[in-house]
Amino acid sequence: MKEMYRQGDVLFKRITKLPKGEQNVRANGHILEGETTGHVHRLGTLDTAEVIECGGGLFLSVGLGGVSIVHEEHKPLVLPPGDYEITRQREYTPEAIRNVMD
Repeated sequence: MKEMYRQGDVLFKRITKLPKGEQNVRANGHILEGETTGHVHRLGTLDTAEVIECGGGLFLSVGLGGVSIVHEEHKPLVLPPGDYEITRQREYTPEAIRNVMD
């Protein structure tokens, strides 16, 4: 079973390596913005990790020492070194499947 971590509506799933293809690093370290509050899941520091857009997906590469993910409404989440796929979690309602609102 893969290692998974969650902070609010964001799921971090450890992967063995980042996908190949053109990569765009988000210089500001922002991961996802909440639709309701506008608060942002973001890197606590840009020294040990990068948020990467690649192949239509969102990924995180964490170096030695790990990184803290911060958000105004959640406790900090500390991720160990490694590569992660980032997913906004969804929920089912009888009306529709929708993104979890944070």
